[in-house]
Amino acid sequence: MSNLDMAEAVRMLAVDRGISVDALLQVLVEALATAYKKRPGAADEVIVEINPENLDMRFTAYDLDEDGNWVNERDDTPRKEELGRIAAQTFRQVMGQKIREVERDRKFEEYANREGDIVTGIIQQTDNRYTLLDLGKVEALLPQAEQVPYERPEPNARVKAYIVEVRKTAKGPQIVVSRTHPGLIKRLFELEVPEIADGVVEIKACAREPGHRTKIAVWSNDHNVDPVGACVGARGGRVRMVVNELRGEKIDIVPFSEDTQDFVAKALSPAKVTEVRVSEDGTQADVIVPDYQLSLAIGKEGQNARLAARLTGMRIDIKSETQAAEEAQGIFRTNERGGGESVEYAEGEWVSNDQTGELEFRGADGTVVSQQEYSGDAN
Repeated sequence: MSNLDMAEAVRMLAVDRGISVDALLQVLVEALATAYKKRPGAADEVIVEINPENLDMRFTAYDLDEDGNWVNERDDTPRKEELGRIAAQTFRQVMGQKIREVERDRKFEEYANREGDIVTGIIQQTDNRYTLLDLGKVEALLPQAEQVPYERPEPNARVKAYIVEVRKTAKGPQIVVSRTHPGLIKRLFELEVPEIADGVVEIKACAREPGHRTKIAVWSNDHNVDPVGACVGARGGRVRMVVNELRGEKIDIVPFSEDTQDFVAKALSPAKVTEVRVSEDGTQADVIVPDYQLSLAIGKEGQNARLAARLTGMRIDIKSETQAAEEAQGIFRTNERGGGESVEYAEGEWVSNDQTGELEFRGADGTVVSQQEYSGDAN
């Protein structure tokens, strides 16, 4: 094979394997150096240079002195016929392995910078520990812990997943993906909502219970663009695409607000909020809702309140208007005492009854309680 034929073969191999010509030539240099050292009477060290245009090769040999220094530089390029044999042996014995190593490194570099990105894969294999996704050139690992509860992976089905980690192993990159990560929600909306992809609309916060419900808070950098409307889309088309990908998981989209009280109220959507009281340190929010909205605000098994707390980063205590009014009047129900339910009145004053002369506690709400009843000794 002439040098020009060999150069063309290298270019074709580079295209076939998806490797750059420079990377493949570097592999060839390393392989030729390895083959050279196996020759009888070879020098201690050698530097191989290849002209990328015509593949002319030059071998510069060196000896090592007692201190390990490279000395006695000389040209030790093999004769053309001998070089041909060395090159042929090199391709058979070394090039395959070197090319696989380059391919593994290239694949790792390709995916190493994609942590936090979204990929589409075909389910290949599944068991109790993990599911394998075919991404085309590589496979991704979907551990059981990263799978949505009750979501059954179907072989050959196409699914989208979020890359959480890329590991470098001897067999190539190991890509770990997730279907439960909140980042999956953000990436899915980026695919469906151009305003998010362009940066006009931002997802400021996300709280998720995979397979059940998600809340996201959105913000618009353009006052002419409604962030909630942009995410919902015409007739709900955009959010429906995300819901379908998540196999029916419910999604609440609320507008983000820099006003903490307003944000907490909106985070509890779809419940209507009467009032929000935020603690001085900004970590606790006491929320008052109409009596008929209490169960909706709390949600099934506390889910709505729990997601709202995660979304806002605050502790949220929800009370009905009746409960709040009773507390404002100082009425607190306590445990049973003396066979009857006793009630404490935190606000009021002691006055003397004009007729009986006995002291009575008159609450701020107009309630009158005798001293005997107040003390809990009444029968």
